[in-house]
Amino acid sequence: MAADINPLQASRRLNLLSLFTSGSTLICCALPATLVAIGSVAMLTSLISHFPQLIWISEHKPLVFGLAAAMLLIAGWMQWRARLLPCPTDPQLAALCTKTRRQSVWIYWFSVLIFLVGAFFAFVAPLFI
Repeated sequence: MAADINPLQASRRLNLLSLFTSGSTLICCALPATLVAIGSVAMLTSLISHFPQLIWISEHKPLVFGLAAAMLLIAGWMQWRARLLPCPTDPQLAALCTKTRRQSVWIYWFSVLIFLVGAFFAFVAPLFI
C-alpha cells in the first residue's frame, strides 16, 4: 500500500531521482563545454553521432534545468520533512536509519552541486565567451 511507504526511504529515492536529473544538466552543458575546452572536438562529434539525443537536451536546456530544479526543490522539502522523524528503538535499525539519513543528505547536496556546475556551464560561462 502507498500509505506504508517509509518517509526516509521515500526521501532517499527522491534524492536519487534528483541526482539523476541533476546529472542530465551536466550532460547537457558541462560535458560539451569541457570537451571543447580541452580541444577534444573530435570526441564530442563522435559522442553526438552515437547519442544524437544530446543535441535535443542541449536545445531544450531551460526545460531540463526547470525539471531538475523542481526535483531538487521537492527532494529538499522531503529531506527537510524527514529530518526530525524518529528512528526505531532497535539498535540495528536505528543505526540503519541514521546511515540512511546521512546518505540522503549527502546525495541531496551532491545533486545541488552538480546542478550548480551544469547551470554555470549552461548560462554563465557563455557570457564570458
